[in-house]
Amino acid sequence: MKRKILTIIALLVSFSAAYAYFAGIDGKWSAMLKGPDGNEFPITYTFKTDGSTLTGTLRSSIGTFDIADGVIKGDSLWFTARVNTMNIKNKGRYYADGDSISLRVGTRLTHTTLKRGADK
Repeated sequence: MKRKILTIIALLVSFSAAYAYFAGIDGKWSAMLKGPDGNEFPITYTFKTDGSTLTGTLRSSIGTFDIADGVIKGDSLWFTARVNTMNIKNKGRYYADGDSISLRVGTRLTHTTLKRGADK
């Protein structure tokens, strides 16, 4: 019984630490994304976390789109950006010490690094 209680406490502390770690990504993040034609364009993500759920929006020169199916696990994150009729999968890793997010976007696995925007 004592071991079970200690295990439950350890799990709660781990989940709390993970939540506190990822609470740091809430807000605006910006980057330049290179398109298939080689041209770069600015993108801005606005993230909102709720436990292990990630939501928000993606803003680019063609409009603002919702983020769906967002999941946070450890220092990794996954979500889908619904751009018009396309669902673009994104996978990334949050680096707290550098205050950046390394992100792979879409099926071509285009890579970019998001930096925190001026207003969190």
